[in-house]
Amino acid sequence: MENNYSTRKRIQHRRHFLKGAGVTLALPIMESLVSADDSSENAAEQANPKKRPLKRMVILSNAFGMYPSAFFPEKAGADYRMPELLKPLERYRQEMTVFSNLDHGLNLGHAGTPTLLNGIESKNARFHPDGNISVDQRAAEWLKATNRFPSLQTSVRGAKNSLSWTRNAVNLHGIGCKALYDKLFLDLGEQGRAQQDQRYEQEASILDVVLDQAKSVHRKMGKNDQRKLEDYLNSVRGLEKRFAQESQWLHKNKPRTQLPVPPMKFENIGDEYDVHMELLALALQTDSTRIITTDLGMQPGDLDLSLTYHAYSHHGELPELVEGLIAIEKFQMQWVARFLDRLKETEDPLNGGTLLDHTMVLFGCGMATGHHSNRNLPTFLAGGGFKHGEHKAYPANKENKVPLCNLLLTMLQNFGIETDRFGTSTGTFTGLEQA
Repeated sequence: MENNYSTRKRIQHRRHFLKGAGVTLALPIMESLVSADDSSENAAEQANPKKRPLKRMVILSNAFGMYPSAFFPEKAGADYRMPELLKPLERYRQEMTVFSNLDHGLNLGHAGTPTLLNGIESKNARFHPDGNISVDQRAAEWLKATNRFPSLQTSVRGAKNSLSWTRNAVNLHGIGCKALYDKLFLDLGEQGRAQQDQRYEQEASILDVVLDQAKSVHRKMGKNDQRKLEDYLNSVRGLEKRFAQESQWLHKNKPRTQLPVPPMKFENIGDEYDVHMELLALALQTDSTRIITTDLGMQPGDLDLSLTYHAYSHHGELPELVEGLIAIEKFQMQWVARFLDRLKETEDPLNGGTLLDHTMVLFGCGMATGHHSNRNLPTFLAGGGFKHGEHKAYPANKENKVPLCNLLLTMLQNFGIETDRFGTSTGTFTGLEQA
């Protein structure tokens, strides 16, 4: 963390202001919800007549994993000692589960980072029934246009971890604070909406032409070219679906907020993390989305460190580099803990209880450490209605490995999706009963 006292006070003051600003509820953006003038109890009842909790999913990830000895507890079970990197989350030990020895069985180095949420390289997507769709996009497919944004991909400090993949192997990139704010709260006005309507029509016409032309040449191609063209056409069809979903929400007002418009660029890392985490919480609170994937990053000079995040991750066990890496990773965990604070202190407008009660927050990385290992990925899960409070250590040997996709499958089932497989899963994740 930063040592400058005045900087810390400025960040704390800004956080207090943001929490006080809150949202002026034009809350229920869902067709099934009543107007914002009705009570939250009535809104929740109409949105969810069977009283089954409506779940949310948030994935937070960095680029280079975590320093293992400072992340993984030594002892399994409930009576474990929080290691240094998890100490910021001590107050959530009864509402989170830490996992050891979960991974995807891959050996890809940095190329493994984008496989966190599916366990499948994009080049191998065609060999799997659902391609390399990531767990967040599988959930978004199921929700369809229930919310204004089926999912959101965001990025802090310019991180590009490339975690979200559609069924057609299209990678969805994250957006920063300003773009996220505009998505959530900036209304186009009547003229802007009319122009967007026109763009949707033009884009739909272009896609129709592309599909027609593709059909005429498909028969003349060899098998390999036909497969490549089919992959391309699937991507086009995915765009059609996205345009159709977006157009349904175009003429519905967005929530209003007193939150100040963020700058295009933050000089201070604490300010950017603070505003970004506040926006993520507001996206859930206003039901603008129920699925968020966020890449956590750093920039040179952050935390008064002289090297890049990547350079510290290749520490070679040099004490000064390890110290810098742990400072970065501990900072990230402090802000994950503050995000959980924000969810826990906010009433769930759909279910009652708190947002944390019904939001699965997964932290992980597709690369275990900066020296290119993809084994024993640093992973923990908080909230979401699970029975938590343990460090679950699974076998490290290849014969008895539990795939990380088993945990992702469990999250999909908790979300409400009736499926018995996901990615490279081998079955339902055991030992993580719902509370």
